Amino acid sequence: MTVLVTGGAGYIGSHTVLALVEAGESVVVIDNLSTGFSQFVPEGVPLFIGDAGDENLVDGVIASHRVDAIIHFAGSVIVSASMRDPLGYYRNNTSTSRSLLSAATRRGVKNFIFSSTAAVYGNPDRIPVGEDAPTRPLSPYGRSKLMTEIMLHDAAEAYGVNYVALRYFNVAGADPLGRVGLATEGATHLIKIAVEAATGQRSRIDVYGTDYPTTDGSCIRDFIHVTDLAEAHGAALGYLRAGGGPVTLNCGYGHGYSVFETIDAVKRVAGRNFAVAAASRRPGDIMTMIADTSRIRRTLDWIPRYDDLDTIAAHALGWEEKLLRQRQAVELQAIPA
Repeated sequence: MTVLVTGGAGYIGSHTVLALVEAGESVVVIDNLSTGFSQFVPEGVPLFIGDAGDENLVDGVIASHRVDAIIHFAGSVIVSASMRDPLGYYRNNTSTSRSLLSAATRRGVKNFIFSSTAAVYGNPDRIPVGEDAPTRPLSPYGRSKLMTEIMLHDAAEAYGVNYVALRYFNVAGADPLGRVGLATEGATHLIKIAVEAATGQRSRIDVYGTDYPTTDGSCIRDFIHVTDLAEAHGAALGYLRAGGGPVTLNCGYGHGYSVFETIDAVKRVAGRNFAVAAASRRPGDIMTMIADTSRIRRTLDWIPRYDDLDTIAAHALGWEEKLLRQRQAVELQAIPA
């Protein structure tokens, strides 16, 4: 049987495809390459360039590759962009998920793993936040993801879909072997921006909001290494195939770091200083977000390996330095003799 990974050429998707292949799974990828890269898909893994919401495409891939499980990453992920273009986010996230689920149920695919987000909680009443906390998303991004969770719940009731919804906290880092990482231009991930500053690609880094009621005035985030998150998807697949029922799980480490602490970690591992400036708060930003991880740890066969901020920052920095070397080599080749 085969696992269909939508968005498998993107940041988290490509790490998960690597983890699945290394675990001996048969994998097929659908990605429109809007933010993904075909070279990130391992050799031998079929890549279909198209939209995960194209029901005819999905139907054909499921039928021809004997797909028994879907891991759904494809979608838009930038909170600030969702505030500017909410309908685009409902199209790319919610509508696409609905079409994908339609094709899956029609073809009898019962196992479904969904890439959700801690943004569904909004500003939680309690920290750490558990999966049973009220869902009050502050952005169209968070609402678009919550809508898909609701659809999954209803599809489970009506069609017997068995699912795991993984609510990501702050994903960061890169493959420890440097094979894949975050390469999308204009990415808004804090550690990505910080390593760009550390490598001289940014003149400074802005901290959006320094007057929050936290220890240093900046937001608090629970970072999870992308490789640990990828392995959580493999563990979720094993859980579903073993007969586990529908469940929603937080994906984090259960402790947080402020924006300033995170920037200091990047400076520390890089051994370089860079400018940091205070900026105004952004609409849709959440003050403090730390996961209660007790449910995922008792539900899945999953033990994180990279729960260390300096390690996460070091892997992100190593990947960014690799990208920079590649760009510089291309520029040198383009210089006329």
